Amino acid sequence: MFCPCCQLYYKKNEYFDNSVKPQFVDIIFSKAGKIQVKKTAKTRFDGPFHFHHLCELVWVEEGVGTRIIGDSVSNFKKNDLVLMAPNLPHIWRSDANIDFVKSTTIYFDPDFLSHLTDDEATLDGFKQMIQRSRRGMWIYGETRKKVVKLLSKITETEGIAKIIDFLKVVDLLTISTEFDALATILYNNRYDEKDAGRIYTVYQYLLKNFKKDITLKEVADLCHMTTNSFCRFFKSRTNKPFTRFLNELRIGYACELLHDEQHSISAICYECGYNTTANFHKFFKQIQQTTPAGYRKKLRRDASL
Repeated sequence: MFCPCCQLYYKKNEYFDNSVKPQFVDIIFSKAGKIQVKKTAKTRFDGPFHFHHLCELVWVEEGVGTRIIGDSVSNFKKNDLVLMAPNLPHIWRSDANIDFVKSTTIYFDPDFLSHLTDDEATLDGFKQMIQRSRRGMWIYGETRKKVVKLLSKITETEGIAKIIDFLKVVDLLTISTEFDALATILYNNRYDEKDAGRIYTVYQYLLKNFKKDITLKEVADLCHMTTNSFCRFFKSRTNKPFTRFLNELRIGYACELLHDEQHSISAICYECGYNTTANFHKFFKQIQQTTPAGYRKKLRRDASL
């Protein structure tokens, strides 16, 4: 069986019923050091919260939504480019109003390059890149433009040509400084199968309902916990309090809506699940270090450059 988001195959004895209990997934590689390229084109990204033993480079060609990588909650849009190291939990979820998404994903062994060269300087640079990607690397600037150009043709090539294009991608990512780390420096994957199932149930519920009033008790009930036990559990596994996570979802969606000048700031406030503009402004500034008006002003300024 496979994850519809990443086209990854689940080991049968590790796949939970009803497709809602995520954990380690296994990608079937016939040989060590192989790379695997997947093209996805469908109505939406709706795969589970999961992790696996390979590096993963994701280019979102079309689509808008929310991604959770480690303890990072952020939005993605067209031309988003992210590199993730092995065993970094992640989920990509399209916005409800999106009816088409497209992506190119490359999976590769973290020891891939050691099968091709024994040059110490080259291998050291590659290992440092893998180390950086343990927090997830959001790639931007000229690096993204060059990598995307290579990825746009990599599915059309075969054999040595495909390997050469991939090595060019690796070289660009190895030397680039144009990236932001996504997960915090303290993040550590502490999930076991039971934990991952509980967290995914919460993520599913929040991604679907964050625009509504949500009480701590109703979320704790999903995990069959008291509110105090749930708060301790959630923070220990996600590295942040539940209320912070919920507000990051809401403010991330607000940032997306602020791109559209037709939406007033007060309308965005209520659309994102806030009952008062005071709370909206408070949490927006706390998370984005600016006001909604300031954020929109920056968007206008960047668009004019």
